[in-house]
Amino acid sequence: MNRQAMLAGLALLAALLPGVLSAQVTVEAEIAEAIVDMMPQNPGTDFASEVGAVVCWTRVVGAEGSEIQHVWIHGDMEFPVTLAVNGSPWRTWSRKTIPPEWAGEWRVEIRDGQGNLLETLTFTIGG
Repeated sequence: MNRQAMLAGLALLAALLPGVLSAQVTVEAEIAEAIVDMMPQNPGTDFASEVGAVVCWTRVVGAEGSEIQHVWIHGDMEFPVTLAVNGSPWRTWSRKTIPPEWAGEWRVEIRDGQGNLLETLTFTIGG
C-alpha cells in the first residue's frame, strides 16, 4: 500500500471513529431526591414543590476520559452542567435547586462530549 492510500484510509477511519465511539456509550439515569453511597435515593418522576432540589444520577459505560453534560430544562430556561467521566463504568450526578415558583414540567437531557443526545428524563415538580 502506498503512503497516499494509507493516509486516505486513516483519514476515513478518523472521520468514522467519533460515531463508532458514541454508539458504544450507554447510560442509565434517574431523577431522585438525594444521593447516598453514590446511588440515587427516593427516585421518581413527581416531586412536591417543597422538595427544594433534585439530582440527576447517571451511570455511564464506554466514555472513559471524556465528559457528559446534564442540561436541566424548564420552559425556555436551560441550565447546563458539565461532568467528567474518569472511568468505565462511571457514576456521576448533578443537583438542581428548584424554588416552588418553578413548579411544573422539567426534563434533563444527557449529552455526550460532542453534544449527542444519550438520554432524556422527564419529571414534574409540584404536580
